[in-house]
Amino acid sequence: MVNEALMFQQVPMVEIDGMKLVQTKAILNYIAEKYNLHGKDLKDRVMINMYSEGLMDLMEMIMILPFIPDKITKLGEIQKKAKERYLPVFEEALTGYIFLVGGRLSLADVQLLECTLMLEEKFAGILADFQNVKAFQGRMTSSPVMKKFLLPGSKRKPQPDGNYVKTIKEVLSMSLTS
Repeated sequence: MVNEALMFQQVPMVEIDGMKLVQTKAILNYIAEKYNLHGKDLKDRVMINMYSEGLMDLMEMIMILPFIPDKITKLGEIQKKAKERYLPVFEEALTGYIFLVGGRLSLADVQLLECTLMLEEKFAGILADFQNVKAFQGRMTSSPVMKKFLLPGSKRKPQPDGNYVKTIKEVLSMSLTS
């Protein structure tokens, strides 16, 4: 049976402009197109896409944590990869620049902000050795729109807890053995 709200019977699903969008890339691409966050040309777009894909890789590691039995080991792996593989790329990209690509806000910038916030929720002080990334985060969070979005009770979703995991498993008919 086809679930009309969840096309492939999986999340995420976002309701926007009267549509129910599924699939992370489709959702991100729609929002990027709607708000002109894809860059000015093909070269900008490919850089934004590369940064975005890397950020999604890192954020997905964090997002699946609640579903992993050995969280301590996984946290160590995530922290190591963040510090050695991902954050250095963004540190270098932001050297002398306000935004990652093309001198203006892009999808990659929005994702980098979210990723840095997620990382700091798991690893206090993780940005200490990445001053450009930390400065970027400060600029982004000082924006009135972002300040409002980051307030408690806003549309930004909190880190998943046990109740969230239980609900997801029930909705997706998963085993409760973890």
